[in-house]
Amino acid sequence: MIPEPRGQELVERYKKFYCIPPEAEITEEMVLSHWELEKRLTGEILESSRENRWEVTDRCYTELYSRLDWLNKYSNTTDCLPEEKKFHRWSSLLGKAPLSVYEIGSGKGELISFLAKSGHRCKGTEITRERGKKYTLEGSNLSWGTSDGVHLEGFEEANSFDVVISSHVVEHLHPDDLGEHLANVRGILKEGGLYYLIMPHGYVGPGDISAVFKRERTMGMHLKEYTFREIREALKRAGFRKVMAVWSMVPQRIYRIFNLPIKPRRSRFYLSYLCFLEGILGRIPFQSVRRVISWLSMGIFFEPLIFLVAEK
Repeated sequence: MIPEPRGQELVERYKKFYCIPPEAEITEEMVLSHWELEKRLTGEILESSRENRWEVTDRCYTELYSRLDWLNKYSNTTDCLPEEKKFHRWSSLLGKAPLSVYEIGSGKGELISFLAKSGHRCKGTEITRERGKKYTLEGSNLSWGTSDGVHLEGFEEANSFDVVISSHVVEHLHPDDLGEHLANVRGILKEGGLYYLIMPHGYVGPGDISAVFKRERTMGMHLKEYTFREIREALKRAGFRKVMAVWSMVPQRIYRIFNLPIKPRRSRFYLSYLCFLEGILGRIPFQSVRRVISWLSMGIFFEPLIFLVAEK
């Protein structure tokens, strides 16, 4: 096993991973307490039953963000970019406002607030009051609710939304709940509505705090990191009639360096291509090798971030 980092090396890795400013006062003790807490809470969620899972998950995430207040204050694990670059694709993907948009697991509400300011009728949700509404204001285009992220039809009316979004959420759900989650997303979408889901790819991970400690598999709140093929098949089983990958002529890496215009597209053929390459990568027996190859080809040959669109 690769030796775990300690001391200043550990603190610097932690700050970089969570996009925490260099000047923030983070100590080794704080990082280690986060590590031990997240491992314990993850175990509690994985051991929960279907009957008490929402209660357990709510309690665990509330404990996580209330005890680790610096995560809410500083961190942004999905992207360190400014808002205009972070969400540049969404205006093209969603098209002309207003659409009714529902986001699952809105975090600190950055994306759903951006879409509301763009003219869409938006609803953000979180499982814990330690996130979401606590960091944003409700407005004419933005309302807030709570949900367990799975039984969405118990919280919203059927056929209510043009768009449902989950960004870095599905990997936090109990693996046993994936099928029910997708079926409920389909239930609250209007006919022809679209589900956009983003998550880290299983070959690139771990994408949770386990990466800070150089672990080969997820031991934190990412309960399962998936592949393109796994999610595509799960969406089809849930009844979605078309599954596509988001594709662009300008790779994300090039866009970020040169700030070029980008017009993302949705493509079933691109998803088939990604599944083909994924099959080749899957033959490599070592996760560390798969991770290196995936990152080296990022945005050029292979996408290490799963970004799919499913149509009802």
